[in-house]
Amino acid sequence: MTRPLRPTRRAVLAGAATALLVPAAARAQSSTGAMRMRVAFDDQQVTYQLFDNPTVRDLISMLPAELEIQDFSNNEKIVHLPRRLDEGGFEAFDDETPGDLCYFLGWGNLALFHDNYTFRDDLIRLGHIEGEVTPLLHKGTYPVRIEMV
Repeated sequence: MTRPLRPTRRAVLAGAATALLVPAAARAQSSTGAMRMRVAFDDQQVTYQLFDNPTVRDLISMLPAELEIQDFSNNEKIVHLPRRLDEGGFEAFDDETPGDLCYFLGWGNLALFHDNYTFRDDLIRLGHIEGEVTPLLHKGTYPVRIEMV
């Protein structure tokens, strides 16, 4: 008669240590598998459902982050990042929509679109807002916290 295998203490500890090393991208997924990111500034807050690509995974690796958000042009807010992101998520698209979250290749910043815009081979789409774009219409420059939810 064989006895059922019981995990050793070493195996249990190794499994626990491995769980701590799982990338933030994997831990940030909801029960539906979607990765979600919150952007909070002044008394405003928006949540984005993120795509899964190398640029998004690189962004997630630097979160949470305390940065600055500001108005740019008449259709977006921008956030300058502490470093450039991996550009491996680049893919042309032609279905631009207010509420898109993009990475601007020219300056290496996030672009949070609240109105129409045009793709010109200079953006990597990272995700799309959940809900209304109304909080992005709040004018001004503010400290911003970006984190996974």
